[in-house]
Amino acid sequence: MDLILWRHAEAEPGKTDQSEARRSLSPRGRRQAEEMAAWLRNQPMRECRVLVSPTTRCVETAEALNRPFDIQVKMGLSATATDLLVAADWPDFHGAVILVSHQPALGRLASLLLAGQEADWTIKKGGLWWLTNRVRNDEAQVVIRAVIAPDLL
Repeated sequence: MDLILWRHAEAEPGKTDQSEARRSLSPRGRRQAEEMAAWLRNQPMRECRVLVSPTTRCVETAEALNRPFDIQVKMGLSATATDLLVAADWPDFHGAVILVSHQPALGRLASLLLAGQEADWTIKKGGLWWLTNRVRNDEAQVVIRAVIAPDLL
């Protein structure tokens, strides 16, 4: 299984009359989302599901992919690493899952899968971590396929 952790791109600053969940992408964030989406579209992937937090900035980030996605309420602002694992059906899904969500859950999930315990790792806004689950010599392994910050594209 391939698991792609994609943090929403840069959002506009919050306004006092606007809820945190309704913040839209900034012009820079839209560029970040478009560039990362273009990179993702050029990657070979088997069956791919895209699961997205219901916040405006995550939905707008996912829309840049130009492919269907499912909004997952449990992947919102208060999501935990466990919520993300359950949504992705890790490690049992056969194909790729792209999770478009938030910190700190994404960083904690990366830490859990790679180091065996949750820690406050940071995934840059608009950045992604691509992890693969495999079995070698009867041992389950998590392999890093890519870590990309949007300013590197």
